[in-house]
Amino acid sequence: MSLESVRAFFAAHASDIDVIVTEDSSATVALAAAAHDVAPDQIAKTICVRAGEMTALVVMSGTSRLDNRKFRDRFGTKPRMLGAEEVTALTGHPVGGVCPFGLASPIPVYCDLSLRRHAEVLPAAGAINAAVRISPEHMAELAGGTWVDISQDPSADGDPAA
Repeated sequence: MSLESVRAFFAAHASDIDVIVTEDSSATVALAAAAHDVAPDQIAKTICVRAGEMTALVVMSGTSRLDNRKFRDRFGTKPRMLGAEEVTALTGHPVGGVCPFGLASPIPVYCDLSLRRHAEVLPAAGAINAAVRISPEHMAELAGGTWVDISQDPSADGDPAA
């Protein structure tokens, strides 16, 4: 169902974008980078967080991490990651396939500036073995995303696998 909701979303809003389904899992940044032969930084990972009463999706570069201070400065509270069952219930997508497209219910989407390092990024597409190739700007536009600066630079702490 989730993969189909993403396909239906693209059929209705961007028919020029194909959903890529691979035989291998792309449920993690490392697996997705290997499956699509790109650097991990080019994977657009989507996480579901709660900030006070607000639940939102944050899309960021695969090697970036949420910066709690930047997040708190932007949203007034520390983020709390949602559990897998809650993520699936809210988005309609399984963990590892969560993306800002074809959502089960409207959820605010925030796109981190870390995505703008690439002309093309690969977010998941509603399944643990599906993705799309898209420019960060087009992704944000289609998802109704708001650009924010809430990530840590992975090179700042010396941990490229962050």
